[in-house]
Amino acid sequence: YGIEWLERPERDFEENTIALLKNLNLKPGMKVADIGAGSGYHSRLIAKEIGNGKVYAVDVEQEMIAFLNERIKREKISNIQPVLGSETSVLLPAESIDLMLLVDVYHEFSFPYEMGTSMYNALKPNGKIVLVEFRMEDDAVPIKTIHKMSESQAIKEMKKAGFRLEKNYTNLPWQHCMVFVK
Repeated sequence: YGIEWLERPERDFEENTIALLKNLNLKPGMKVADIGAGSGYHSRLIAKEIGNGKVYAVDVEQEMIAFLNERIKREKISNIQPVLGSETSVLLPAESIDLMLLVDVYHEFSFPYEMGTSMYNALKPNGKIVLVEFRMEDDAVPIKTIHKMSESQAIKEMKKAGFRLEKNYTNLPWQHCMVFVK
C-alpha cells in the first residue's frame, strides 16, 4: 500500500478509527508501538491520546520513515519516535512497550514467528498486542483475500509466539480487532 491508500479521506469511515482508538484503552504516559506504522496515520492519533507517553512508529521501509520524520516536523508532534525495523525484528528494547498496534500488517510479515518473538520480547509483562486485520470470514468485506486473516489463523500464530487472545472486538465495519496478551 502506498501513502495515498493509508491517508485516503474515507479511511476513518471505512475502518471506524474512533472505535478502534476506544478499543485500545489508551492512557497518558503509555509506551505504544505502532508496528508497520507506514505514514503514521494511527501513530499521530495515538500520540494525542497518551500525552507525555511515547509512540514508537516502526516500519521496514526507509521511505515511510522519511515521510514520518517530515510529518512529525510539519505537525510539531513531540512524542512519536520513528524506528526502522527489519523483516525479523521490531528493534525495540526488551520489556519497554505497554501496547503494540498492528493495523493490516501482520498478514504481510515474511517472518511471522520471528516477528512474534521480537514483539513478545519488547512488550512489558502483561503487555498487549492489538491485531487489526480484514475479516477472512466475511465475504462482504471488499478486500482481496490475500489481505484478509481469520481469527483462528491469528490465534494459532500468536499462540506460537507466547500470546493468548483476550478479546476480539466486533465494532469495526470490516476488520477483526483482536487483543492478545503476553
